[in-house]
Amino acid sequence: MDERADEIGKAVDAHLVQWGLRRFTTVHEYLAWQERWAPAQKLERFAEQVARRREGASADDVVCYDLAAQPDLLPFLHSQRYDYYRTVGPAVVSRIGDASSVLDFGCGAGILTTFYARVFPDRYFVGIDRSEASIAAARQKAEELGVNNIRFECLDVGVDRNGPSDAYDLILSTHALVQHERDPGLPSASWRTFERARAAGQQATFERRTGMGARLDRLASILTRQGRMIALEKTRQLARRVPFQRAMAARGLHLIEKAEPIRYRIFEDATDDGPLYHVGKGIEPSLEWDESPEPDDGLPFDPVCVNRSSRDLDAPLYENHRPSAQAAWERLIDRIVTKEATCREPDGRELHVELGVANGLAYLYCANTFDQRQLVVFDPAHVHALELYYREIVEGMPSPTLSGNSPRAGREEQG
Repeated sequence: MDERADEIGKAVDAHLVQWGLRRFTTVHEYLAWQERWAPAQKLERFAEQVARRREGASADDVVCYDLAAQPDLLPFLHSQRYDYYRTVGPAVVSRIGDASSVLDFGCGAGILTTFYARVFPDRYFVGIDRSEASIAAARQKAEELGVNNIRFECLDVGVDRNGPSDAYDLILSTHALVQHERDPGLPSASWRTFERARAAGQQATFERRTGMGARLDRLASILTRQGRMIALEKTRQLARRVPFQRAMAARGLHLIEKAEPIRYRIFEDATDDGPLYHVGKGIEPSLEWDESPEPDDGLPFDPVCVNRSSRDLDAPLYENHRPSAQAAWERLIDRIVTKEATCREPDGRELHVELGVANGLAYLYCANTFDQRQLVVFDPAHVHALELYYREIVEGMPSPTLSGNSPRAGREEQG
C-alpha cells in the first residue's frame, strides 16, 4: 500500500512538472522566481480582480479564473497550489475504484483531471468548468499529453440547463460547490453551544447564498443509481461544514467512509482544508455525520494547577483560542462573573464576552455562534489588562443587549 502511494506521489510530481509547475518551500523563493519570469502587468491585473472578488463582486470570479488560465500566468499562479495538487491527487486516485465514467466538476484548467485520466487510461473522464479560458487550457494540455480518454466542456451547472445530461458512476468536486469563501455559514443555536437547529429556512438561505443548492441538485440527479461523489470544499469550520453535510444528506448522499481531514502547505504555512467526503447514492446510511467542532490540540487546563512559572509577569497563565476553550471555561472553579455583554442580531448571531474571577484567578471569556472561543486567565494582579481587553471588545459590539456589573455565581451562569 505504501509502495503504491509512493508510486502515485512520484507520478503526480512528474505530471505537475509537465504542466510547468514548480514546488517552493518559502515565499521568498517563489516571489524571486515570479519576479524574474512572470509577466508583471498581467499579475497586477490578476491581483486587482482578486481584490474585487474579495470585496464581494461575484461576477469577477470567472474573470479571475480566465486570467489564471493564461499560458504565461498559469505556471506561476498554480505553483502556489503545488502541495494542494500533491495531496488531493493521490487521495482521489485511491478512491476512484471501479468507476467507468467520471465527471470532474469545476475542473479548472484540468491539472488534476488530466492526471486522473492518465492513471486510469481505461476509464472515461469529463471535465466541466464555467471558465472558457480554463477549458481551452485543459483541452490544449490534454492534446499535448496525448490523453485521449477525456473531454472538457464549458458549463455552469448552476445556470445551464442543457448539460451535463449523461449519467456518471463518480463525480469529483474540489473547491467548486461552495462558493463565497467568506460566507460564515450557519450559526449555532446560541453562544453556549456548538449545536445547530435544523431550520429549513436557514439551510436554504445558506445553499442559495453560496450557490451550492442548485449545483448539488444537478450533480445528484446525474449520478447513476449506485453512483458516488468525492467532495472537498473549504468547509473546515463547523459553521460551514454542518450545512454542507446536511445538504448532501438531504439529497440522498450518505457516507461511504469517515470523512478525511486534508492538510497541505502553502509555502511555509500549513493549511487545514476539507474534510474530504466520499459519499454514495443507493446505500444504507451506516456512518453518522460529524457535527462536533474541528479537532484541536485540546490545550490541557487544570484550574488548580495553572502555569504560574512564566518569567513574563504580564503573560497570561493560560490562553486558548480554540473550541476546547469552552470546556476549559466550564471547568473554572467557583466562577463569578463581574462584567458581561451579549450582542444579539436579528439573524440569530450572538457574541458573548465576560470578565470574572475563579479560584483566585482573573479570566476573560469570549464565545460566538460561529464556533469561535477564547479563554484568557491572568493572575489577579494584572486584571487591569483583562479589563482593557473587555472594554475593547464591548465597544466594538454593534449593540450589546445584555450587560451587567453585578457578580453572579458560576453555577447559575452555566445553567
